[in-house]
Amino acid sequence: MSEEDTTAFEVSRAMGRGPALLLCEHASNRIPARYGGLGLHDEDRRSHAAWDPGALALAQRLAEALDAPLVSGTVSRLVYDLNRPPEAASAMPTKTETVDVPGNIGLSDAERAQRTRDIYDPFCAAVTGTVVTRKTLGTPFALITVHSFTPSWFGIQREVEIGILHDEDSHLADFMLEEATRLPGRRIARNDPYGPEDGVTHSLKLHGIANGLPNVMIEVRNDLLADETGIEMIAGELLTLLRPALAGLGLTETGNA
Repeated sequence: MSEEDTTAFEVSRAMGRGPALLLCEHASNRIPARYGGLGLHDEDRRSHAAWDPGALALAQRLAEALDAPLVSGTVSRLVYDLNRPPEAASAMPTKTETVDVPGNIGLSDAERAQRTRDIYDPFCAAVTGTVVTRKTLGTPFALITVHSFTPSWFGIQREVEIGILHDEDSHLADFMLEEATRLPGRRIARNDPYGPEDGVTHSLKLHGIANGLPNVMIEVRNDLLADETGIEMIAGELLTLLRPALAGLGLTETGNA
């Protein structure tokens, strides 16, 4: 197998010294050749089922503005969802809201373990390595994960535009939500459209809470990220929330942003 076929992550701005470490687990819809496209139609591979459209570009804008390292996944979440533990059925889903995934049906324990070794373990090792590097630099930082969601779910329209999600550690989310009054025209909500009960806070718990890092998961409705103008606008709005929230936790920028 080629290196391109096996690479499961990318690290950018690895030596960034700003007040954050960003993750974008669902950055890519790439399906390595060895998985035979998972038996999916092209339109399914391009759909939100396979990745979070706009999330990587948004995370890149935030990383640049905050001088923050960014670890992003480079394999579709239909092959392995990096925001799920290996034992979760949804780590390698057989069906999503609208898409059946033939290539995930009937996976043996050995096949699941191989995907875990090939995709999940290297990504987690990259995050751990970046955390260690940041701690060695001695500048405090928070963990921020960036996602996008669809405007409707099983036919129900979602009114929320930006979700601020957290697990048991709500400190950073609390500060961000306090700042939401700065964006009176934007519909912002806590643990919406998902929450811990939906299993979406795995990365926050594994890479944030377990490492003693303030943490938050940001979800943006993907119609707001449909083009560069929208991405730039949302990035600016999120920075309006993030900068004072990080400062409220004593996490200050280095001046390189």
